[in-house]
Amino acid sequence: MRKDNSHFEHCITVLSRSPLFEKLDIDLLEDMLELFQYETRLKGEAAISPQQASDRFYIIINGQAKVSIYNPDNGREHILFLLESGDSFDLISLLDDEWQEAVATALSNMEVLSTTVQQARTWIEQHPEFNRNFLPYLGKQMYGLANQAAELSLYDTEVRLSRLILRNLVEDKTPNEIRIINDLSQETIASMIGSVRVVIARHLQNWKHKKIISGKRGHWSILDLQALLNKTKK
Repeated sequence: MRKDNSHFEHCITVLSRSPLFEKLDIDLLEDMLELFQYETRLKGEAAISPQQASDRFYIIINGQAKVSIYNPDNGREHILFLLESGDSFDLISLLDDEWQEAVATALSNMEVLSTTVQQARTWIEQHPEFNRNFLPYLGKQMYGLANQAAELSLYDTEVRLSRLILRNLVEDKTPNEIRIINDLSQETIASMIGSVRVVIARHLQNWKHKKIISGKRGHWSILDLQALLNKTKK
């Protein structure tokens, strides 16, 4: 992307605030951005396929996507990550040349940047200071996957749902607002914790009846934080 591109300044602003690129020198960000091209994705379409991820490295500038794996025999889906502005897909492609099965699907209209995996690798090799952000970011994703595996193996659906909600609280808000997952359908939330929509709906209705949470899709908030915390300890 050239500096005279109309999206250049907006992309620099987003990158400078993201956990993957924050605290990097602005000249370094501008140098990196020149390797990327600007693209858009429509809500509901496959934003990044496994084939694309094996060749190109992507950064989300605006919008939200889910990263999922599917069972082709029964159509079931499990969501590995939710991506938002400043996140990348897929970091693993920068470390090896193995085929990745995950696909990113746009949950809203999106703006993304992409470059070839080889260009991204070369840039990282030339700028090792990027590793100060890259390695903790990658570690956070790996830690999240490990937590998912543990929760699926050890806890029931109500515990997994309560933990998902608590991980996505908006700080310094009263009542406690829920970020990222607030606008998601019950079916999508179910796919994040290895359940089905009808079970999620039952738990949410039960919590509303007990005045633990309130609202509906897009406007969820927590009324009784301690009660929800207690749900995580079953």
